Amino acid sequence: MDRDEVLELFDRQMRRMTCTDGPGARVERVGGVVRRTAADGDWNGVVWSALEAATADAAIAEQVRHFGGLGLDFEWKLYAYDRPGDLGARLLAAGFTPEPEETVMVADVRDLPTDVELPNGVRLEAVTGPTGVDLMIEVHEQAFGASAGRLREQLLAQLAEAPDSIAMTLALAGDQPVCAARVEFNPGTDFAGLWGGGTLAPWRGRGIYRALVAHRALQAAARGHRFLQVDASDQSRPILQRLGFRALTTTTPYVYEHSSVPAPANAS
Repeated sequence: MDRDEVLELFDRQMRRMTCTDGPGARVERVGGVVRRTAADGDWNGVVWSALEAATADAAIAEQVRHFGGLGLDFEWKLYAYDRPGDLGARLLAAGFTPEPEETVMVADVRDLPTDVELPNGVRLEAVTGPTGVDLMIEVHEQAFGASAGRLREQLLAQLAEAPDSIAMTLALAGDQPVCAARVEFNPGTDFAGLWGGGTLAPWRGRGIYRALVAHRALQAAARGHRFLQVDASDQSRPILQRLGFRALTTTTPYVYEHSSVPAPANAS
C-alpha cells in the first residue's frame, strides 16, 4: 500500500468530497471549510479545511457563529497536515477544547485476515433493532467509561432511516454482551469506517477485538469497499498494526461547547 497515494485518496473522498451520510444531515462547503450540520444529538463539525494564516481566524469565527446560531455544539477534526501549521493554537484561542489525539489507520481489506476466531462460548450477533442498540451502548459505556446517550440516538436514527449505511455487531458470551462494534459504509468511496470495538475488561486479550475486525472486513469487502479506516486510540493501535493496518496521519478532535465558553466581557 502506497501511503501517500492512500492519504491523498482518503483526503479527497472522506474529507473534501464527503457526502451527506446520515438522516437529516447536511454537508456544505463554505469558503475553505467543509462542514456537516445535523440535528442536536448527532455529530456536527468541520471535516476538512484549507485555510491560510490570513483567513483562518475569520473562518473559525464563522463556524462558531453558524453552529451557535443553531444551538449546536460541534467538533473541528484537525489533521496533522492541515494548514496553517498553528491551526490548533488558533482553535484553542477561540475557545475549543482538544480531545486525545488519534491515529488514522488504514488497511487494504485484501491484506487482512478474515478468519473469525472466537473464544469458546462467544458468538457474534447482528444488531437490527433498539434492543440490540441498547446492549451496544451498555458495552460502550462500560468499556470506555463515558456516557453514550447521544450515540444511542444517532444509531437508532441510522437504523431507522439509513439501515444500509451501517452494520452493527455484538459479541455475546451466553446472554452477556462483552464487545460491540460497527462498520459504516461510505457510499461512493473506497473506504468503510470501523467504530467502537470496545471490549469489557475481563474479556480483553482473548482475540474478540481481532475477530470483530475480521468480521467487519468481510462485510466491507462484500459491499465493494477496498479499504478499512480507523481513528485508533493508543490502546487499539498496536493490535491494528499487527493485523496489517498502517498509520496515515493523526487527528485531534477540537470540541466547541457553547455553554462552556465564557461570554465576552462586554456582552449584555
